[in-house]
Amino acid sequence: MSRSRLRVFVGSLSHETNSFSPLPTSLRAFEADILHRQGDAATLPQALTFPAYGDAVELGEARGHEVVAGLCAWTQPSGPLPRPVYEGLRAELLDGIAAARPDLVILVLHGAMMADGYDDCEGDILARARAVIGDKIPLGVILDLHANLTTTMTDSATMVIGCKEYPHTDYRERVGELYDLLERTARGEISPRSVLRRGPLVGPIGTTDEPMRGFVDGLIARESRDGLLSLSMMHGFPWSDSPHTGSVALVVHDGSQPDVAEAAADAMVARFTQICAGASAGRTRGIDDILGEAGRTLTNAGPTVVADGADNPGGGAGCDSTFILKALIDRNATDAALGMIWDPQAALIAADAGVGARLPLRIGGKIGPMSGAPVDAEVEVLCVREDALQRGLTGKLSEPLGLAVAVRIGGIDVVINSIRQQVFSPECFTALGIDLAAKRLVVVKSTQHYQAAFAPVAGATLYCNAPGSLNMDLTTLPYRKLVLSN
Repeated sequence: MSRSRLRVFVGSLSHETNSFSPLPTSLRAFEADILHRQGDAATLPQALTFPAYGDAVELGEARGHEVVAGLCAWTQPSGPLPRPVYEGLRAELLDGIAAARPDLVILVLHGAMMADGYDDCEGDILARARAVIGDKIPLGVILDLHANLTTTMTDSATMVIGCKEYPHTDYRERVGELYDLLERTARGEISPRSVLRRGPLVGPIGTTDEPMRGFVDGLIARESRDGLLSLSMMHGFPWSDSPHTGSVALVVHDGSQPDVAEAAADAMVARFTQICAGASAGRTRGIDDILGEAGRTLTNAGPTVVADGADNPGGGAGCDSTFILKALIDRNATDAALGMIWDPQAALIAADAGVGARLPLRIGGKIGPMSGAPVDAEVEVLCVREDALQRGLTGKLSEPLGLAVAVRIGGIDVVINSIRQQVFSPECFTALGIDLAAKRLVVVKSTQHYQAAFAPVAGATLYCNAPGSLNMDLTTLPYRKLVLSN
């Protein structure tokens, strides 16, 4: 490990698994999103757009290291992976590590991945990776904020670091942090150790507003003092039904002051629990309540943006629910926009009819009971595009919408598209000619990630707990494996 030009293996097998999602997770799903196999130059550019994976490759090359870009596999959140799909991708990742004979390994995982027969895919991957490389090679892991962290993960890895922000805008910073600590470990300067503390079962809570903003800033300020190397507060992903589902405080330290590390983990959980108790009430308000408030909320700063988080495909929902759309139609809403509804068939019918056409169209409500009934409406086709893009987590205009159409139902503009994805940025609307500044109300199928790009245009933001696979009332979910901590 003395040579300065390290051989660094970077790989990713990432999926946020929703046990209650009506959608299966197939190999075809990975192929449709991101599936880069080691050595395939044709698929590498797309893999480099994946947050953390691309950052790790770029940072390694900038440091003059020999970077091996291994498997990068990701698809939209959905149900548990079939055993053959998971085991096949896992074998590719591990074979790549073995062939690379690396000095360092960086894996970009999620932390809430499940497959048939595997409740803790990340723990399984990391234990097998450790067996491949032996005890001496540093193995670092980047996890999503919504990871359901386990001791198997931390026992197998040299260190685990989670992103701190929601929206997840800090992957590059976290990769840089991990890279620095792994290099220090490789040089023998530190021997990282981990402390975990289980926290409450909670739904998503953003980090842009107080008090969570101050909580995250406090974690960052506390790092690099008293032997504390990294502090991560994993919020967990409550829609993964496993024995280890829930939030976890993670402290990575150098072993010099273990009592300080233990106290830091205890303090993190205590404060996080306090914040969550105050934040949960505002996330369970229904459609009538939210639309009523939205109608009373008039600002000159921009439209009121309502998050339909229960139908967020970024957490495994179908993205074709019609509950809020039907409510808007029943209210004869005007100056409103809603998107994006995943309905390739409806998008194709509207596109074939052409811009300016008026036709009866059946929209949404196709995936399952949590999608509601289809909406049958007379629509006017406003725009048709196959080249529209939105900005993703990296902030780059790089996420294709597929076949996308804008249709008008009375006073409501609705975006329908063929690639299932959550709304990240206003381009989902503006690329189809919808002027958000002229709207009083904009409904987005997202939970929190839209916040980063919509903040400059939104006058107010409200969270709606409509029916859906990501319903925030966790007491209604049919858990079978969940074990709550005391």
